[in-house]
Amino acid sequence: MRVEIWSDVVCPWCYVGKRRFEAALAAFPHRNDVEVVWRSFELDSEAPAERIGDYAELLAAKYGLPVEQGAQMIDTMTATAAAEGLDFRFDRARVGNTFDAHRLLHLAAERGRQDAVKERLMQATFTEGEPIGDREALVRLVAEVGIDADQAREVLESGRFAAEVRADQAQARAHGISGVPFFVVDGRYGVSGAQPVEALSQVLATALAQSRPPAMVAAETGAPGCQDGSCAV
Repeated sequence: MRVEIWSDVVCPWCYVGKRRFEAALAAFPHRNDVEVVWRSFELDSEAPAERIGDYAELLAAKYGLPVEQGAQMIDTMTATAAAEGLDFRFDRARVGNTFDAHRLLHLAAERGRQDAVKERLMQATFTEGEPIGDREALVRLVAEVGIDADQAREVLESGRFAAEVRADQAQARAHGISGVPFFVVDGRYGVSGAQPVEALSQVLATALAQSRPPAMVAAETGAPGCQDGSCAV
């Protein structure tokens, strides 16, 4: 069984969704037969290397919300993350363009280290305040989890894996994905948002037991911005 997960390393709900999926997978009797593939999705493909400013103000500007609502969203995400064992520090966050990060995730997939790199980049973004759009920071971070620094730097200085990132994004459009995280289980079932562990466990069991055309088992909420379990473009 293959589980493909579209997400962005600057998406807080994607990190929450990762933890919840890991919990569901750990309890799944056939977990050793599940292949997890992280797919590229850019929440803001036009972002500069680093966006300067208060995170609540950045959220408010992106989604056309009052700053107070942006701050409330941050409080909600921080509390939700804490319940999953994650320490979100939006006061440190240095978000920016993630195209290079996604290219390195494709390199990591080739090296069998994709999940480790995904985890490292998310932790760096949401807990440590690393500049996720900075190439030297990216090289250092992926080297910490087993990716050769020279190979990572060569990828970033070339055009390698750009086509693969764009192919993931084209597939996301074909699936109708407009918010992340988005899980596609065994090519048949779509799960939108950071759903509870129980819901993710159920779709794993359903995919194992049945074979039928693609079916949405958890629909998007339609709410604006980063709330209610997913981050929208």
